[in-house]
Amino acid sequence: MQPQNEKRIEHGGSVMRAARQFPDAQKPWIDLSTGINPHSYGYSPVPATAFSRLPEPSDLTKLCETAARCYGASSGENIAAAAGTHLLVPMISQYIFGGRDASSVKAAILSPTYAEHAHACRMAGFQTVEATDFAALAQADLAIVVNPNNPDGRFIADHDLLALSQHLAAKGGLLVVDEAFRDVMNEPSGLVGKVHAGLVVLRSFGKFYGLAGIRLGFAVAPTELAQDLRLRLGPWAIPGPALHIGLEALADQAWQSEMRQRLRAEADRLDALLKTAKIKVAGGTMLFRYIRDDNAQAIYQYLGQAGILVRRFVERPDCLRIGLPAPDEWQRVEAALCSGNWQR
Repeated sequence: MQPQNEKRIEHGGSVMRAARQFPDAQKPWIDLSTGINPHSYGYSPVPATAFSRLPEPSDLTKLCETAARCYGASSGENIAAAAGTHLLVPMISQYIFGGRDASSVKAAILSPTYAEHAHACRMAGFQTVEATDFAALAQADLAIVVNPNNPDGRFIADHDLLALSQHLAAKGGLLVVDEAFRDVMNEPSGLVGKVHAGLVVLRSFGKFYGLAGIRLGFAVAPTELAQDLRLRLGPWAIPGPALHIGLEALADQAWQSEMRQRLRAEADRLDALLKTAKIKVAGGTMLFRYIRDDNAQAIYQYLGQAGILVRRFVERPDCLRIGLPAPDEWQRVEAALCSGNWQR
């Protein structure tokens, strides 16, 4: 039975909500709450036929092959593309555990993390635990790890995840590793080339390429599971405009390499700014910094009045996540953070 009392999950990016909370804030709003690359990929014009015609099956096949080369998968046969990775966990779970009573399936999500994964497991009827200890995942049937983690950047070594996946596979279980922020790392391939019966890897398109509205994500899985996912998703899982943009961006190795260097430099710039502002950085990735500071709520309120939205966490009031500003936003962000006009 699916739970009926699930609370609405809050995410970053709700500028409309922030505008209601801070009606007198400086305009225009600067949104640093999402952890999305502020330098969007510059794709070529989308042809009119991408909107007027159904996508060709061969284009989806080509997208999967291009994603396999980009991420380091063995073949396009190991890839399933969907309109966002959040759609894939329920389908993967159905394939692995569909023959069992859902209430007997133990799911463990390494937390705190992206909330949609635990939500999906609860909606499937699984016994769901948000575990703070990596070792506890070994007791689960389904374990989910976001790596590097959102929001704090926690990173679990690939060999430890591979060992866990082999342990789970031996008892018919599965490890899902969500590598949504892996693209920004020095070794961006992660576990993609090592998928097996106990390991599925998710990759997100929108964050690194700065195109979250495209809604495109991938599962990298053993061939049989990937084929099942493609059948479940259907022949038009990805709309024409997303196919056009995804094919270009995933093949553009020069842009990818240059962007990693640019994001690394801008993350260093943000670190220096936060240090000057005496704000404590506890973690992050090249796309965001995770703040743990006793004055977090005062900082949030002050930045909100300045028209700068950062991500706060109701369950962790001493924490904030701050993304990278766009080029024309740095001056305002620097002025606000360095003013120090909050109680310390």
